[in-house]
Amino acid sequence: MTDPRLNSNSGSNAEPAGDSFMSHLIELRTRLIRAAIAILVVFLCLMPFAAHIYDLLAQPMLSALPAGTRMIATGVVTPFLVPVKVTLLLAFVIALPVVLYQAWAFIAPGLYAHEKKLALPIIVSSYLLFLAGIAFCYFFVFRTVFHFINQFAPASVNVAPDIDSYLSFVMSMFLAFGLTFEVPIVVVVLVRFGLVSLEKLREVRPYVIVGAFVVAAVVTPPDIMSQMLLAIPLCLLFEIGLLAARLVKPREKTEAASV
Repeated sequence: MTDPRLNSNSGSNAEPAGDSFMSHLIELRTRLIRAAIAILVVFLCLMPFAAHIYDLLAQPMLSALPAGTRMIATGVVTPFLVPVKVTLLLAFVIALPVVLYQAWAFIAPGLYAHEKKLALPIIVSSYLLFLAGIAFCYFFVFRTVFHFINQFAPASVNVAPDIDSYLSFVMSMFLAFGLTFEVPIVVVVLVRFGLVSLEKLREVRPYVIVGAFVVAAVVTPPDIMSQMLLAIPLCLLFEIGLLAARLVKPREKTEAASV
């Protein structure tokens, strides 16, 4: 059976293998440069507001501290470098649709039509779910966890977190919750490509629940509140993934129908 992806390259005008490989490398370089330019443009636009962006990031912690308490910087250049890091990360998140589009434009010519129909919704939904995970962490988890932790601070301790340590903490939490919100996509992909059946995923539900609490214990601070706020959404998102997976057909069925 002829591969439909090769039809455009068949015939006497087909490029030699070496030329085709070089053209792909050139296109990849072009796509990477365009993605980098998009991130740089957003970064330069946000750079004048770098200090305000960090203040916004620090707001959940500041709201949990006693009135008048501020964060500290122990390094000489830390007050400059940390806001720049935050601004660069925010620029990457904002420019991520452009980055994903460049990646999509590079791989799309090598996909089947039904793969294109599946890949594009997955890319878009993955980005939106990742943003939802970050928003959930910022607006709900941080405010809950920081108030919970600071309630147990001894009266003899002056709580004044270092801005660099705070950045490392919030970035790890953003990544953990952003990836956690990708669970429905993972479940749908596993079922769609026939790697795991929907029935099997339902059978392993108890193990998923246990695994969710284990993962939460590893990636979150050692307090029960943080662990619960990650483990419970992880379990709920797995159930959402099971519901969404009912709407897709396993790969074997769709391919058998097209042959």
